[in-house]
Amino acid sequence: MNDADVGKQIQQMVRFILQEAEEKASEISVAAEEEFNIEKLQLVESEKRRIRQDYERKAKQVDVGRKIEYSTQLNAARIKVLRAQDGVVGEMKEDAGKSLLRVTKDATAYRKVLKGLIVQSLLRLREPSVVLRCREADRGHVESVLEAAKKEYAEKAKVNLPKILIDGKVYLPPPKTARDAHGPFCSGGVVIASQDGKIVCNNTLDARVEISFKQKLPEVYMSYLIHQCMVIQWI
Repeated sequence: MNDADVGKQIQQMVRFILQEAEEKASEISVAAEEEFNIEKLQLVESEKRRIRQDYERKAKQVDVGRKIEYSTQLNAARIKVLRAQDGVVGEMKEDAGKSLLRVTKDATAYRKVLKGLIVQSLLRLREPSVVLRCREADRGHVESVLEAAKKEYAEKAKVNLPKILIDGKVYLPPPKTARDAHGPFCSGGVVIASQDGKIVCNNTLDARVEISFKQKLPEVYMSYLIHQCMVIQWI
């Protein structure tokens, strides 16, 4: 084999080696590109996931904050309504108290009321002997209707006339005055107890008003709410 043939073979070997190197380099480049794209996609997806989670967390915080604000405003509105209701009830009680004072000033009407309260108390207690307390200013009124009250009770309960002792040592408080608006007071009526004091029937006018308000309070509140709704709609 001459030098020319040897040169040709060497050239062929060089071209083969170069071709294999180029193919290998191309494979490496393609693999690197694919790996880069996969890594890039993973990074993009990871960042998207992080951003999505961050957005959901902030959205939840906003939603919680909105709910807290709504609850705060709702509670404030409820408190405002309750205060307004209490104010209305307080005014109604004041008006009722003034009406009671007018009743006690009419001797004939007040004696009739006292008689009814005494009979009602006796029917509740069903005791043969009781102690009656009243305001000191009402003692004369009570004494004037006591016998009639005993008879009416005895007829209704079908029992003997009860024994009623008027307590002359302890009287119910006087009516409320502007000077002593926060002290104990009594607008009228009676308190009757069994002889041993274990059973007590508070049948004062103030107690009757309180019972009436407790029974009618839902209706009062409902009327107030309806009134407020009508005012809001009108506005």
